[in-house]
Amino acid sequence: MASAIAGSASRTGPATDLFGILALFRVGHPLTRADVVRGSGLSRATANQRLDALIAAGLVIAAEPATSTGGRPPGLFAFNRDRGVLLLADLGASAMRLALCDLAGTILTEVEERIDVSDGPVVVLKLVSEQFAKLLAGTGHQTTDVLGIGLDVPGPVDFASGRVVSPPIMTGWDRFDLPGWFTGTYDCPVVVDKDVNAMALGEHRSSFPDVSHLMMLKVGTGVGSGLIADGKVHRGADGAAGDIGHIQLTLPDETGIEPLCRCGNHGCVEAYAGGWAMARDLRASGKDVHTVDDVLRCLQTGDVTAQQLLRRAGRILGRAVADAVNLFNPRIIAVCGQLAHTDEQLLAGIREIVYQRSLPLATRNLQIVRSELDPRAGLVGLAALLSDEIFSHERLGSLINR
Repeated sequence: MASAIAGSASRTGPATDLFGILALFRVGHPLTRADVVRGSGLSRATANQRLDALIAAGLVIAAEPATSTGGRPPGLFAFNRDRGVLLLADLGASAMRLALCDLAGTILTEVEERIDVSDGPVVVLKLVSEQFAKLLAGTGHQTTDVLGIGLDVPGPVDFASGRVVSPPIMTGWDRFDLPGWFTGTYDCPVVVDKDVNAMALGEHRSSFPDVSHLMMLKVGTGVGSGLIADGKVHRGADGAAGDIGHIQLTLPDETGIEPLCRCGNHGCVEAYAGGWAMARDLRASGKDVHTVDDVLRCLQTGDVTAQQLLRRAGRILGRAVADAVNLFNPRIIAVCGQLAHTDEQLLAGIREIVYQRSLPLATRNLQIVRSELDPRAGLVGLAALLSDEIFSHERLGSLINR
């Protein structure tokens, strides 16, 4: 059986062999050459040849010798997480988090900045570039050390091209060439995705790696969701999956009018339950409220109107999430975003309606919890997305020859 596996593996070609061996090092502990042979299923000669190529490329390095029961201890090798660095930018509507991490995805340094994403791509990306330069300088790295850049944005993304498509709140960003912005400075892949997709992947990899179906619900300035299906990000046919904030509900106000959403439609979930909608309703009640931070301050001071709006938001979100549960059947729903950091009222409202309106089979093992990673879920997910890209079959050859 072992020889059959080895023969099959050897027919796949050097690129696949290299990918498989590097994957062993990326997910495990230091290995000996014998471990590599066993783990890869390759012949001893082929495994050693591929391992030597990874060592020559600096992707695998010698590690501390293993304990030996006698004679010369076997040599150990490990993934070289310091072979380069990754730059990450997690963009929201009103703030962004940026980080520099090693090739294992460990964040080495990070910074948070206030932004207004509606200022447009040039203004925001200039700030991103400035912060990237500061992160590199602060850690003693050069632009040539950067092996990948990951960026997520609060809008729908065509993942293949890295371009935002008709975003409701990102004025001026439609079809903007985000990867192209960085190509003049950095010679590396640039991965762009929707913010909640990155958050969902980060939460999955870090907090729930054994759960194959997960939904990340973000409730901040807006409302969105990211889906993990069979352990992978589910983007749908065109990258539009998970846009729960723009599911429309028939809940007219006392005037009989459904509220106008930022997307131009009426009655969207976000137009009732998003942070910007709560700020709108608090202003209508006579309060000086303009941002989600203002809404949070009202909640923290016990403002009765704000508390009522939060409870209503939880129940409205519960209606949309219940539909998603019936359709998608996730095991975990992790709630993140600024409004998720309030007390249990929001989650209690979501849970109440979901368990009322969803099928018993879909809810019998369902957990609705606050995100364990928030607000760093986006950065962790971006690091995972980017690592998967730069160490893919297609990219690994160019990285080895770099």
